[in-house]
Amino acid sequence: MVSPRSWITDAYEILENTFGNLHWWPAEGPLEISLGAILTQNTVWANAEKAICALKRRNLISVESLSKISEEELSEIIKPAGFFRQKAKRIKAFIDFVREEYGGDFSLMFNEEGEQLRKKLLAVYGIGAETADSILLYGGGKLYFVVDAYTRRILSRHGVMDESASYDEIQTFFMTYVPKDLYVYNQYHALLVETGKRFCRSAPRCSACPLNGLWCRDDQKVISVDR
Repeated sequence: MVSPRSWITDAYEILENTFGNLHWWPAEGPLEISLGAILTQNTVWANAEKAICALKRRNLISVESLSKISEEELSEIIKPAGFFRQKAKRIKAFIDFVREEYGGDFSLMFNEEGEQLRKKLLAVYGIGAETADSILLYGGGKLYFVVDAYTRRILSRHGVMDESASYDEIQTFFMTYVPKDLYVYNQYHALLVETGKRFCRSAPRCSACPLNGLWCRDDQKVISVDR
């Protein structure tokens, strides 16, 4: 049994030794990263990737082309990602935001101070904390740890944090104890996703998991962390 602070360090070392550098996020450029962050909402990455490939085949990975296409046509193209009508509306809202605020220039957008940009992104229709932080981290190289369902499940099952912990509480925990390094933030999130997909499923494969045996005592469970 280890402390939560030790767990977060030990887990990273174990998972990196197991999986190596996962080179996440798989995308070309900030727009494609942003589209992927929206398209992967409530689905697996493989489905989002199919939708991105469909957009690429039609030469639609540009702010200008996405601003011109109708929401109805866009929804048909991104069908593989599921919830395609909602996601088409969200993509159009995001593209409108980038055009209106930054003239369609992602370099200008990511030059903005992180917290200010994050607040603006969260005000865009359909952009929640996980999506905003994915855009900030992978698209803009800004140090915001991305928390997803796999991360929450792994922490809860290992006794690190309560299942009811909020997104902000989990993110603060990581941003307090994980070194503030872009590679580490990218890699740690990718390692947790890979662990979740392979082992920490709804029906867990604990005996095969590289984190099997790395547990926190119940009386050490994180309640809150001040960043």
